[in-house]
Amino acid sequence: MSDLRIIPLGGMGSVTQNMFIYEYEDEMMIVDCGIGFPDSYMPGVDVLIPDTRYVFESLGKGKKIAGMVFTHGHDDHIAAAPYILHRLPDFPIYASPLTTLFAERRLEDGGISKKINKVTDTQPIHIGKFFSVRFIPVTHSVPDTRHLLISTPIGNIYHGSDFKLDPNPVDHHLTDYETIQKVAAEGVHCMLIDSLRVEKKTKTESESSVGPVIDGIMEKTQGKFICTLMSSHIHRIQQVVDAAHKYQRKVVFIGRSVEQNVDDAMQLGELNIPQGMQVDKRKHDSYPDHNLCMIVAGSQGQEGSSLMRAIYGDHPMLQIKPTDTVVFSADAIPGNEIAYFGAIDELCRNKVHVIYPDIEPRIHASGHASMPEQRELLKLVNPELVMPIGGADRHRFMFFEHVAEPLGFEPDKVLLPGSGEVLAFNGKTVRAVERLQLQPQIVDGLGIGDVGPVVLSDRRMLSQAGIVTVVIPKRDGQFLLEKIEVVSRGFIFMKEAEEVIEFIKQTAAEIVTEESKKRIKNDELKRIIERRLSRKLYKIIQREPMIVTVILQL
Repeated sequence: MSDLRIIPLGGMGSVTQNMFIYEYEDEMMIVDCGIGFPDSYMPGVDVLIPDTRYVFESLGKGKKIAGMVFTHGHDDHIAAAPYILHRLPDFPIYASPLTTLFAERRLEDGGISKKINKVTDTQPIHIGKFFSVRFIPVTHSVPDTRHLLISTPIGNIYHGSDFKLDPNPVDHHLTDYETIQKVAAEGVHCMLIDSLRVEKKTKTESESSVGPVIDGIMEKTQGKFICTLMSSHIHRIQQVVDAAHKYQRKVVFIGRSVEQNVDDAMQLGELNIPQGMQVDKRKHDSYPDHNLCMIVAGSQGQEGSSLMRAIYGDHPMLQIKPTDTVVFSADAIPGNEIAYFGAIDELCRNKVHVIYPDIEPRIHASGHASMPEQRELLKLVNPELVMPIGGADRHRFMFFEHVAEPLGFEPDKVLLPGSGEVLAFNGKTVRAVERLQLQPQIVDGLGIGDVGPVVLSDRRMLSQAGIVTVVIPKRDGQFLLEKIEVVSRGFIFMKEAEEVIEFIKQTAAEIVTEESKKRIKNDELKRIIERRLSRKLYKIIQREPMIVTVILQL
């Protein structure tokens, strides 16, 4: 019997860029295709997408993609598809109804027209020669979230992506325990399970607990009630709408992402807005502020988002006044705290009343299972092996210590592969057979993958110490060293640094005098000046600006 290989291209040791390859003989099946978010040391980067070189190399060796499955509609699981699918051969894609609409929107935004197959029940779907998949409904912070039971020639794999065990969901659609019990009875060889909130030792609050808090805040709001949240959080939006209906406020949606998601959810009946309650954003100013509820995209303080434009007075339709109340019904995404709290700080400087989870924790409930819920699901599925996913390395190891081990799993039954590590399953054995050097691709504007470590290093240097340009005139083959000019930006104030500027000129002149005797080419001379001048400057002022040398032919 051949090996089943599981290749995590994202979501293993990181929270985002979720993408898993299941491979058996000559076929691959892909689960999820999500984006990641740039770290603070990646200036100018928009998003990150998984490193898919393994997929393309496998295609070049005669393997094929049998299909793709999306677990749910969050961007860290679907939004890399437009950047990747157009380079791959055609294959079927499967998702639950709302996830289908969300994913098709992302593909359309990327200029790709591709139909996704809607899966509406738990009947097995055959994908290629070797795989069949059952969709298992679970609760999460976006409707229509699914876990997957993947049947393979070596046994069943339970792919348990993001979830929580909400006993009182807003839409009353509970986690499908009955189907989970059935698949557990059939036997599960390995279970992949979301480990993100393992650090929380109490059960995650029900989403429905947020509604009364929103209601109480809205009741006391004198001006506009402005709520910002994750645009895909349909259940949270429903609770805001319900409160607005109670207090006779018209609802206005502002921001492309939230407007699209609301349209999709209403189309499927996942969101209910009473007739006549929704107002076009271009016409809301005909209503008094105390009759308005605004739901606005940009809860993470994203540059250019509708919320940020409104905060800084640049939005053509939304003005935020001191009489308004702004509610951040979302936590800061890890690593995004500066932008998130920067938005709150600016509102406070403008004397606007702001409510956010740090001062009112009940205004947000996580969509991820905590330690006791993870333990409950693991106990229910009862797999032979378990692999925590969807969290950082600290979450995965804590899952081993506080979830799996207390339930009797031996250390060799808890799989903690490193980034890029490929696992091969065969019978009762599992082993690491390969380690991929994964480098997430950088999306910068219209460019994909054309910004690498060198460019990022240059950008960091520019942001930290500025740039110095040394202009060396040359006429008739002779350098005019007495006419060297120095221009800087973001380095030092030129008027206050005459000594430093003179030092740069003198040092450049000395290097040119010394090196020009060797009859080297101009390009080589420029590199020598930049390298040596950089070292000398650092010794004197402890700063490393980017140095650019220009040889000006007169």
